[in-house]
Amino acid sequence: MVDAALIQQCADPGLTPAIVTRFIAEAGSPDPLAVTVRLGGRVVLVPRPSTADEAMALIRQHVGKAVVRVGVTQYPAGFGVTDVADLKPNLVDACANIRIGTKLFAKVYRIVTKWYGNAVDEAFDDAIYAWKTGNFEGKAVFSEPDPGDVKLAVTASERPGEGSGTAAAEASAQPRAEPGDPNKAGIRIDLSGIGGSPARRDR
Repeated sequence: MVDAALIQQCADPGLTPAIVTRFIAEAGSPDPLAVTVRLGGRVVLVPRPSTADEAMALIRQHVGKAVVRVGVTQYPAGFGVTDVADLKPNLVDACANIRIGTKLFAKVYRIVTKWYGNAVDEAFDDAIYAWKTGNFEGKAVFSEPDPGDVKLAVTASERPGEGSGTAAAEASAQPRAEPGDPNKAGIRIDLSGIGGSPARRDR
């Protein structure tokens, strides 16, 4: 569990602390040095780094050859990087990782919410899916332009009269699709029939 004070201090102001907490719980890691490597949709077993230097060496070894996610938010280490020399140690700093990770996720969340047309609960689940895969509706979501001022849905715990944690628990119980290569747009699994979500349509 990531410290609430750290979230309050470091997270993007465009997201509420409750949303950031859910985001990290469902798509991130409590370990700032966590490095996940995927190749061809499969997780590559790598040694767990015990220091920031070891984590950075591991990241530099695999960026450009595989999908590398790092830190508390499992930020896509290769995003916006053309040379491994451009990789910064702040990737494995908890506060910095939360700052850049939540900023990028906030953009993804706005993109997905805009696709739905309004702030609905289903948009969060799809935003998590998009974060894990790097794709949404056939587009490389990290590189998509930010739609700007889009109202985002709040969690159940933030709504008056609703119990805390209910939505997060229900969302966590839903099966998750295995992430693939965020640089390759694949076929997106339609989960609209689960939980009474509205039917999707091509736009």
